[in-house]
Amino acid sequence: MTPKELVLAFFTAAFVDHDPQAADALVTPDYIQHNPQIPTGAQGLTGFIPMVAQSGMTVTTHRVLSEGDLVVLHSSFDNAVAFGAPSLAAFDIFRVEDGKVAEHWDNLQPIPQTTASGRGMLDGPTEIKDHAHTEANKALVLGFVHDVLGGAAPEKAPQYSEVYMQHNPQLADGIDGLMAGTKAWADQGYVITKFEPQIVVAEGNFVFVASDATVSGEPWAFFDLWRVEDHKIVEHWDVVAPTPAQMAHDNGKF
Repeated sequence: MTPKELVLAFFTAAFVDHDPQAADALVTPDYIQHNPQIPTGAQGLTGFIPMVAQSGMTVTTHRVLSEGDLVVLHSSFDNAVAFGAPSLAAFDIFRVEDGKVAEHWDNLQPIPQTTASGRGMLDGPTEIKDHAHTEANKALVLGFVHDVLGGAAPEKAPQYSEVYMQHNPQLADGIDGLMAGTKAWADQGYVITKFEPQIVVAEGNFVFVASDATVSGEPWAFFDLWRVEDHKIVEHWDVVAPTPAQMAHDNGKF
């Protein structure tokens, strides 16, 4: 199986079929877990699956992209009250090693009923294309993260995007919407002093970046996905969450 096929088979076994044995056969015994609430190792994962089945939670995967040994799933979880909200938006990252799933990171965020842009957190294009431009698109997005989100040169924002369709529920469309929303967040006491990419996965016109951030002195995780068209960023999705101080393992968020 390709990394995508392997991860989708594993994800189906765990979250659709709720089959611990099938899931266990697809992961390494020392499966490394970064979800703060699930113990590390294959047993931690398989022990979690019955809880998912009992909760009645369902999952829909909207986008799948991969690069090398990494696979990213962009999904929504419904009937998820037992896990914090009626519906959750999620990014899951899996690392594949020797034909098995070896490591997992994720970020989850409640899905609100309304958004500033009128777009949902997961709707929009899903087709991956322009594979020949993967590396150029990755460089473009990383430049944007460094200059704009990281604060090195925010005045360069218009160079990266002319049309910026926004799926973050609190931000309006456009680069102006992004900058205004960032300022409003800071005015509310949420000041970003660190924004460092940790994991980057690019495939064609989609580029995913998971970043370790500090917001008002506290650790946060920002998982962002951008769509690129004609050498410009045109669309953005994200899942943002504070990083808890206490975790079920010693692996950290990243």
